[in-house]
Formats: sequence, structure tokens, C-alpha cells
Amino acid sequence: MTALPLSGVTVVSVEQAVAAPYATRQLADLGARVIKVERPGDGDFARRYDTTVHGQSSYFVWLNRSKESVTLDLKSPAGREVLEELLGGADVFVQNLAPGAAARLGLDAGSLTERYASLIPCTISGYGTSGPWADRKAYDLLVQCQTGLVSLTGTPEETARVGVSVADIAAGMYAYSGILTALYTRATTGVARAVEVSLFEALAEWMGQPAYYTRHGGTQPPRIGTQHATIAPYGAYTAGDGKQVLFSVQNEREWAALCERVLARPELVDDLRFATGPDRVAHRGELNVIIAEWFLRSDGDEVMKLLDAAGIANAGVNDVREFIDHPVLAGRGRWHEVAIPGAVVPALRPPADLAGIGPRMDPVPAVGEHTERILTELGLSAARIEGLRADGVI
Repeated sequence: MTALPLSGVTVVSVEQAVAAPYATRQLADLGARVIKVERPGDGDFARRYDTTVHGQSSYFVWLNRSKESVTLDLKSPAGREVLEELLGGADVFVQNLAPGAAARLGLDAGSLTERYASLIPCTISGYGTSGPWADRKAYDLLVQCQTGLVSLTGTPEETARVGVSVADIAAGMYAYSGILTALYTRATTGVARAVEVSLFEALAEWMGQPAYYTRHGGTQPPRIGTQHATIAPYGAYTAGDGKQVLFSVQNEREWAALCERVLARPELVDDLRFATGPDRVAHRGELNVIIAEWFLRSDGDEVMKLLDAAGIANAGVNDVREFIDHPVLAGRGRWHEVAIPGAVVPALRPPADLAGIGPRMDPVPAVGEHTERILTELGLSAARIEGLRADGVI
């Protein structure tokens, strides 16, 4: 069997919630050994976000497969001593502790690089480890608000959050790619470089287009629900049977095809109100009336067939159940079983396929499930482990 790309890489992570666990789960998918350090007792507080997956949290099941859980009280000298022993054999250390906590524990990047020359420390914070908001707490929705994303999402009457933890996911992705880059740099130069990612700056990168649009256009893109703010027609319309279908016209060829082959209104091709993309955006209201009236005279399946035949990209507006049962996921074998405490559940395999290599999709650990084994590997005696347990350190 072909070895996974990150086999032999050891990651120690003092992580919680979403961003850091998402980064380290992706490293685990590729074969890294991820040792997740949790609080004795309750562990990562994301374990208690909900109980929907056979008593387990949907967030935790999503983010923590293929990891080993060790419990350590890092506020105790004995717990920090064990962590130092773990770090001595690690390649990467990831943490997303509260502002200031890592420095108080001596786990900030500067301190770690002094003690472990070959260790790659990765810090995930809310607003960065320096600057005016370094000490400010940050959660996903707060960052969605601070970056202006919420002001772009929703309807003209009301703003809305993005329905998934998009700031956390963005930060986790950049942490993951940063760690991979740091591992490559260390392998080619011998230098271990620290990685730092903040939720705010990760999502700020995703706000690039509206930032350019606003800075140079004088006003920000409008908030218009399922319509695209700067392209028209590009949005969802309701067919006569109640089905919502979203479609997108990206160029003049597609505009002509929509008019002639779908709407059966060839005269609209040369209508000066709709001649160019900016013209169609400027007259979006008039255009939407024409399209909406045609949709109401058709059913959803008929609309999608006509759009397909005209070469115009389209999609039904699915709910989550329809997504779960999507024929692409089934037809491409994307669902695989993963064990969790007390059950086995379907999980999506990672989206990036490496030819000839399948991802690791091992169980989601119970709190502290691997503590004794890991400490024994470190060379701790049975008596010392029992003493740590008696003192509440593990």
C-alpha cells in the first residue's frame, strides 16, 4: 500500500472549536499523526456544541477523525512538563488558545522556536498576535460582521450570516496550507518557520472582490438575496410548480441563447437596456420581471432542461437533505464510513484526490482515549501515569 504523504509527521495540537481542528484534521487525512491535547474531563468544548450524531457533536465528528486524544491540565506544572516531552518529538505544534494564553504558558511561537529549533509552531488567532485587537476575542460570526461579509449577505431588508463557519474554515485552510509550506521549507532549507493565521485576515482575503469594487466604484455591492450583486441575470427564480432554479449568464453568447432558446424572446438580444453585462445589472428590475413571468409559466424540470440545452449553467436550490443525497456524491463514491464513540457514521472524503493514494479516515476519539498509550510511548512509568491521574493532570 502506498504510504500517505505526511506519514512520519507528528503534530501536537492544543486546539478547540473549529479553525485549528479543521487544519489538523486535514493533516491527519494525509497521514500525519495528530495528538490532540484536551482538558481533563470535558475536553474540547466543541464536543458539547450539540448531541445530534449518536450523542456526539456534529462539529466534533466533522473535525476530529483520525486523531489521538490525550488529556492534560496545562495549568499545572506536571501537565506542562508532559506537553514539553510531547513537543520534543513533534514536527508541528498548532494552537488556537484565547488571546494571551499561549504566551502565559510559554507556548507562543517565539518561545517555542527558542526551545525547539526544528519545530513548526502554528498560531491561529482572532485578529492577529500583534496590533490593536490582539487581545480581543473572536468567534466566527463576529468576524463575519467585522469583515463586512454580513453586510453583503441577505436581502435588501435584512442582513444574514453565512450559514456555515466560514471565517473558521478560511483560517483552518490557510493554517493547513501554511503548515504544508513550512514543512516543505524545512525539508528543502533545514529552517523551521512559524506560521500565523488570524480568522479576520483569512476572511479579509475572501473579501477582496467587494473591497476592490467598493474602493474604486464608490459604493459597495448591493445585498440582493440569491441574485448576484454585479452580474445579471444570475440568481434564483421560482417556477410555476414552486421549484427554485438558479442560473447564470456570464457572457453575450449565453445572453443570446437565453433570449432565443429559453425565453423565446429573440428581440431582447438587441434591446439596449440589456446589451451588455453592466446594462443588464443597471436594468435588473425590468429584466427580473421578464424572467420571473416566464418561469411562472413553466415547471422546474422543464426550465432546467431548456437551460441545459441552451448551454446555460443552472442548478436547483437544494436543501441539506437533497445535498446529502446528491447523485454526484453517490456516483463518485465520496461517502465513507467513520467510527465515532458508540457508532459508525458516513463522512465525506477530503475534496483533493491524490492519484493512487486514499485518505486516512480513522475513528473520532473519545476524550483522553489515547492518554495512557501516548504517555507510555514517552517513557512515563505506570506509577507516574497513575500519579498524574490521581492529581487530575490527565
